[in-house]
Amino acid sequence: MPLSLIPSRLFAHYREVTPELLRQAGITLLLSDLDFTLAPKSVRRPDPALRAWIDGMRTAGISVMIVSNNRSGTRVTEFCADLGIPYQGHAGKPSTRGLEAAMARAGADRAHTAMLGDKLLTDMLAANRAGVLALMVEPLGGAVTPWQKVLHALQAPFKAVCRRRAERGRK
Repeated sequence: MPLSLIPSRLFAHYREVTPELLRQAGITLLLSDLDFTLAPKSVRRPDPALRAWIDGMRTAGISVMIVSNNRSGTRVTEFCADLGIPYQGHAGKPSTRGLEAAMARAGADRAHTAMLGDKLLTDMLAANRAGVLALMVEPLGGAVTPWQKVLHALQAPFKAVCRRRAERGRK
């Protein structure tokens, strides 16, 4: 179980994570955080762009499941029901138990699973510890509270390492 905080790939927005990119990586199951990854925390229902993105994944044969630490399951349950996708709650990220439970429910293994999230200390650490592809996005809605701004600033060096690795891979 690697303890790395460094994502495998970094994206500005979830829409940059395409079915083609996932298929090239051999991914058939995309686990995703919800808050600030697919929608700002204040948003109660999925918007048309997110619905279209999920439909594109589904059409390409890629299953999507939300894996959330959210303490209140009501919003996440309703959000996922609207999208027609399953939800693994009380994930306990950075523990791997939520990711492992989601993979077991979906019948997928680590080699064919990716985790999409916006936080290093929960989403990326859990993904790396679980041995799945770690995909990071910038938080939707940006850093708003002082604490979010501190966390965002603390993530910058790790994101820079990811960017440098990506640049070296392209040369």
